Amino acid sequence: MYSKIRVIIADDHEMLRKGFHVLLRKQTDIEIIGEAADGRELLQKVRELEPDVVITDIQMPVMDGIEATRQLVKEYPYIGVLALTMFNEDHLIVSMLEAGARGYLLKNTNQFELAEAIKAIHNGGTYFCMTTSEKLKQMISNSQYNPARHHSRPQFTEKEIQVMELICEEYQNKEIADKMHLSVRTVENYRERIFEKTGAKTIAGITIYAIKNGYFKIK
Repeated sequence: MYSKIRVIIADDHEMLRKGFHVLLRKQTDIEIIGEAADGRELLQKVRELEPDVVITDIQMPVMDGIEATRQLVKEYPYIGVLALTMFNEDHLIVSMLEAGARGYLLKNTNQFELAEAIKAIHNGGTYFCMTTSEKLKQMISNSQYNPARHHSRPQFTEKEIQVMELICEEYQNKEIADKMHLSVRTVENYRERIFEKTGAKTIAGITIYAIKNGYFKIK
């Protein structure tokens, strides 16, 4: 039987919570089933409503998103958690990921990225905001966070590793094809396999995976 992805949004600003309703109103396969204004209320709502995905702010009164995520993941490991953050909270994002969140969104996200992130998390993947900063990459590389630590490590071919390194250096498909003397279509195939093997949904996700697993070093 077809069912929608059930989502709870937690943020201490009511206007932002309402904004997420607006962003998702055209998504026929996603439904916001509850809201919370702090971490403690979030845990209560999760116990009552049993969502598939939780999107939570990091800094909230009563109980912050980090502690709420830590408790939620321990009690409900099958529920995916997305951190909701501002641009200047890189150190808090790392703490959220270490607490068990599977990725993060910026608060100025659009409807397409929001839906993509929810679906990725629901399907057991990770999702990292498109605008991951170099500083955040460095902080994640130095942290304990590893998006693949609960999964068997995939095997990459030499070509896939080369493509992954160039992706991390922000080369586009055509540029990678020229550098490696391949067709653009071949590069696209490599990229698809890299996305599949890493479980990443964005270029930022591939970059973080590569950093944490020793395939790419920040220069």
